[in-house]
Parts: sequence; C-alpha cells; structure tokens
Amino acid sequence: MTNPGSGEYSQSMESDSQQPVEVTASNAERILSTLPSKAEAIRSEVGECVIGQQQNVDAILYALLSYGHCLIEGVPGLGKTLLVRALARVLALEFKRIQFTPDLMPPDITGTNILQEEESGHREFQFVKGPIYTQILLADEINRTPPKTQAALLEAMQERTVTVSGRTDRLPEPFLVLATQNPIEQEGTYPLPEAQLDRFLFQLQVDYPTLEEEKQIVAGHSFTPLEGLSARMSRREVMAYRDAVEHIPAASNVIDYAARLVRATRPSTEAASQSVSRWIRWGASPRASQNLILAGRARAACNGRYNVACEDVMAVAPMVLRHRIIRSFHADAEGKTTDDIVKHLLEEIPHDASPARS
Repeated sequence: MTNPGSGEYSQSMESDSQQPVEVTASNAERILSTLPSKAEAIRSEVGECVIGQQQNVDAILYALLSYGHCLIEGVPGLGKTLLVRALARVLALEFKRIQFTPDLMPPDITGTNILQEEESGHREFQFVKGPIYTQILLADEINRTPPKTQAALLEAMQERTVTVSGRTDRLPEPFLVLATQNPIEQEGTYPLPEAQLDRFLFQLQVDYPTLEEEKQIVAGHSFTPLEGLSARMSRREVMAYRDAVEHIPAASNVIDYAARLVRATRPSTEAASQSVSRWIRWGASPRASQNLILAGRARAACNGRYNVACEDVMAVAPMVLRHRIIRSFHADAEGKTTDDIVKHLLEEIPHDASPARS
C-alpha cells in the first residue's frame, strides 16, 4: 500500500497488520504526525473518481475518527452513493449497502434466526447476520422506510451492538453509518424522528456541481472508475488514528465557546438573542456541545495541529447543528434556513470571550 506519510512510526505501523497499535497519551502526537499526509492522499484518490465534494470527504473522515455517523442530504444524481463507495475503497474497509424501501423490516437489517436442517435430519435455529455487520454501512434513502425499521439502526449507531432474540453481538470496528435522503421528494417517506437525527454527528449537504466540475463529470466520468482506486489507509491505521485523536487536548476557552454556541440555540435560556428566540422553537442538546469538540479534535488532527482551536469548532458547527435545531413558524415565514440561523449565531457569539463562570 502506498504510504504518503514518513517517519519511524509510519513504517512501524505498516510492518505488522495483525498487531493493533497501542496508543497512549505519550505517543499520540507522534502517531498523528502522519495523519495530514494520509488525509491529503485520501482526498486526492477519491478525487480521481468523485469530482468536487472535498468538504464532504473531509467531513466523513472527521466522523470516522470521532466515532460518529453522517446523514447525507441531496437530490438524486449528485454522486452520494459513489462518494461513499469510493471512500470505503480508499480506506480499505468492508462496505455494505441497504436500499431502504417501505416493505423493509428490521430483520432485513440486523439478521434473523433461520431453521436449518443438517444431513442427519437434526434441526436447529442458526443466526444469519444481516448487512449491518460491516464497517461502512450505506443506508440509502433512509427516509423511505417506516420508523420501526429506521429504529433498527439506533442501537448499532449508539452502542455499536446488535441484539436479536436475546443475542447481543458487538459490531466490527470501525463502524460508520452513512445515510442518504432526498430533501425534495416527500410523498411516501417517513421523516427521521428527532431522537434518531441526534445520533448523527453530522448532516452533510451535497449541492449541485459548479460549471467547471460538471464539465469534468460529463467529459471523463461516463463510467464509474471505482476499480482504479487504491487503498490509502488501512483498518489498522484508522483504529490507531482514531484512538490518538481522543488524546488531543481542548483548552477551557474552546470548551467554553462550544458550550456558549450551543446554549445560544435554546430560546428558553438567557443566552439566546431576540432573533434566535424568534427563529428557533427547540435548540440543540448537550450532545451537540460534545460533538463540536469531538469533531474539532479530528479536524485539528487532519490539519496537523495537536490542539483544538475555536476555528475548528466554527468550521464543524453548521454540520453539527443543522439537524439539531427545530425552526419556528416565524423562521419559515421569513425564509430563514437552519444554515442561515447557524451563520447568524457564529457571527453573534464571540469566540474570543473570557470563559464564562458557572
């Protein structure tokens, strides 16, 4: 495998793919020193197949390193499925896809017990694993299936386990759910409940390509060149980087900024401005504050820094908050999108203020 990183650690990590890398507070920074070049190699390799969408490639990598999941929203034909398949191939992780439909049932996802008959005539139930037993799971058009089936993903996303008929299995690591949904077609769909939306670290938007990007797509991508992509990171490296990211420190002023930003989304608190109280019906929970710091750590590491800065929190805030804010009637009437509100909050909440006292 091509290794764009350099240094003693990079070579030793590749030498034995069977042995996990032991990550401690003392060696975490050294381990992460090779991550920026790896991230750049992933962007470049995915770019051979997927035109544009570099921000979403980065976001999915941040989610992978933060034990998170992503909800990807975009109209059909923008390459959402292609993006996920390309990333799975470049990361050398096992990939499975579930096409969500109205008749899909929970056992179709988790697996079920099937009566098997042996040659001797003896019969017994054997558990047949469902497609959720993988490392990267594409939940395609997740809003096309009823809530009962959507909920089959909840335990897996939160606990990374699957329970069927009293049997509990731990899922393979890393485990990343990338769910897609179409924002314009609402007939025959089932909107995800707020509790499940909150399990996603990010909500990503896939927009139309620019003119130049669309010309490149038309000229050179009449087929899907997935077979030509090379692995740029191994499972062992993913696990090591993910463990090392947990050791990145966050200063008190950065934690204070993340908490103040999230508290400002809640219209019932003194931190909310008059405009926010008018536009927001329900704000984000403390899980959003945690996720701002978790994702900020991953972003800092991918950019070659061993500390979380307020700029990291600001960069990931739209992806963390856009699916956790419920707009009011006034916001709809004034044409304010969730992204507009988050942008207003980022401009309104100072990031250089002294930490607030409790």
